[in-house]
Amino acid sequence: MYIAVAGNIGSGKSTLTRMLARHYQWEARFEAVDHNPYLEDYYRDIQRWAFNLEVYFLKERFRDLIKIQQADHTVIQDRTIFEGVHVFMQNNHDMGQLSDRDYDTYMELFSQMLQIVRLPDLMIYLRASVPHLVGNIQKRGRDYEQTMQLEYLENLNRRYDDFIFNKYKGRVMVIDKDPLDFEHSPKDFAKIVDRIDATLFGLFPDISTP
Repeated sequence: MYIAVAGNIGSGKSTLTRMLARHYQWEARFEAVDHNPYLEDYYRDIQRWAFNLEVYFLKERFRDLIKIQQADHTVIQDRTIFEGVHVFMQNNHDMGQLSDRDYDTYMELFSQMLQIVRLPDLMIYLRASVPHLVGNIQKRGRDYEQTMQLEYLENLNRRYDDFIFNKYKGRVMVIDKDPLDFEHSPKDFAKIVDRIDATLFGLFPDISTP
């Protein structure tokens, strides 16, 4: 199986991915954030580096997706190629950070990739408010994230909701992150596991979003 964890910056994707991989003995795959050679430049000058950043992410996510599809075991992925395109790339373009020429080139490349990729068997969407995201971003203390504008996070949140509820065609589990602390609360983590078990394996009656 192919499981994905989706959500805005600071929503807890990486933490949940690690915890679920450990619980189910799945292989975890993480996006290359700390090793992205364009990321710090991007946050200093978004308009100059947006296209470079997005193409790098697209290349990395496509490579990972090919490996996932070739795997003979379950893989859980921290963020997908689909979010990278329909949330982050679209947001950069609509904010005027990418030219129409760069956007068209990127989307043509993505359309070619779609011919050989498949949707996850389940996408887990961590939905979080902007104040919750800001708290997590400040807590983890990455220097290049500390100058991030609230408007940027708000735009991403709107695009995530639009992507999940209006555009994405696969199976989705929406988790309201704000009231949960699954990293430190076994009870909160168990709620998520129970929902995954019900969705993937039919072990329990399905329950409402925690």
